[in-house]
Amino acid sequence: MEQSEIISLLQENMSKAYAPYSQFHVGSVIISTEGETYSGCNVENAAYPLGVCAEAGAISSMVQNGSKGIAEIYVMGSGEALVTPCGGCRQKIREFSTPETKIHVCGPEGLRQSFTIEDLLPFSFGPNNLKHD
Repeated sequence: MEQSEIISLLQENMSKAYAPYSQFHVGSVIISTEGETYSGCNVENAAYPLGVCAEAGAISSMVQNGSKGIAEIYVMGSGEALVTPCGGCRQKIREFSTPETKIHVCGPEGLRQSFTIEDLLPFSFGPNNLKHD
């Protein structure tokens, strides 16, 4: 998938967000290790802690469709500041990634900056920490 197609899909995902409280729409796209594409948008709830981030929605879609690996993930929000994944989503991304997995942070104009999960969540706790000898 071309980057211009991903940007268009991110914009579409943002437009589908349910954000009546914050008015802050976020879209996400995952490219799985198998090359499949999965989408997500944020979904707010009047009881704020019960909302779902765009990244978490895309991860859920990926897992529900049988994939367990994130090759790349794109996140788009508006405003001047970078809209990087929240702490909880960084941990969720970590579960399905390698240290080199790319997180691409976009704005409506396109790609703003790329990170690895290791950049955003150094010294993370993950599946390898739970392996027994």
